Amino acid sequence: MDADNDLDELLDEVEKKFCRNISVASSARARDASEAARGGDAQRNPCAAKRAEPLGSDTEDIDAFLEELLEGDGGEASSRESERLPKGPRVELKPSSQPGGRKCCPVFVGGSSVINGVGTATSKRCCDQLRCVSCDFRVLMFDDCAWDSSCDYLFLRNNAPDRQKLRAKLKTRRGSRAYACQCCWFSSSSSKPTDLQAQPQLRWVCGKHQD
Repeated sequence: MDADNDLDELLDEVEKKFCRNISVASSARARDASEAARGGDAQRNPCAAKRAEPLGSDTEDIDAFLEELLEGDGGEASSRESERLPKGPRVELKPSSQPGGRKCCPVFVGGSSVINGVGTATSKRCCDQLRCVSCDFRVLMFDDCAWDSSCDYLFLRNNAPDRQKLRAKLKTRRGSRAYACQCCWFSSSSSKPTDLQAQPQLRWVCGKHQD
């Protein structure tokens, strides 16, 4: 008899957990359920049939509910964690400043006796930072030299900017200065600065003097 009572109590607890929609008011119905369970006839008691079915759906519902709780707690925790993080000032990236320089205005050329530097209307100096806008080569300068009459475009094209090779067409002339890029050449023997605009065949500009 004690074993039957223990079984009844166990069935009552199971019915309370998994068969909430079925009334368990009378103990006689519980005994019928126990008899049906012992007799193997699940169709005579809905709860017995319920117990005979696998509990996979109920377990899945519980697991899903627990996962939702965990996800909710995790989201709140992450938001609280992000609120605790210090919010520093935003760093704005500024473009790096380009190196400055000064340009000659106007641009002067002259013989080897003329001082080189930044040329202005009041400080007339020969520009030593000339660049050709046609071939995009820097203009080379040779003091106390002048170009031989045999110098031509093909010679410059093949040898510039190799200073050693270019000297093959240079001749020594004190006080003169020879200029050349890859497409043009010019010799000046003037002891005074001369405005480059007086030589329209030369497409040379000042390429900026670093301070």
